[in-house]
Amino acid sequence: MTYSDYRKVFKQLKAKPVKMQKYIKHNAPKLRKYGRATKKCRRCGRPGGYIGKYGLGVCRTCFREIATSLSFKKYS
Repeated sequence: MTYSDYRKVFKQLKAKPVKMQKYIKHNAPKLRKYGRATKKCRRCGRPGGYIGKYGLGVCRTCFREIATSLSFKKYS
């Protein structure tokens, strides 16, 4: 199960608030303290390909989109 799949069942459980709270308690993703999933892109929220150098905090795809506005130059 990915980290957003547990929210898809909410449509069925809206009428049953007690069961919904129990479902959230047992199926919500746990808070990460270390590892790959702790740092996410500021723009798109993607956990993979994170660039934290120089305080950027974006993934590699977002970096390619905004690199010229940050005064990075492509040489090749």
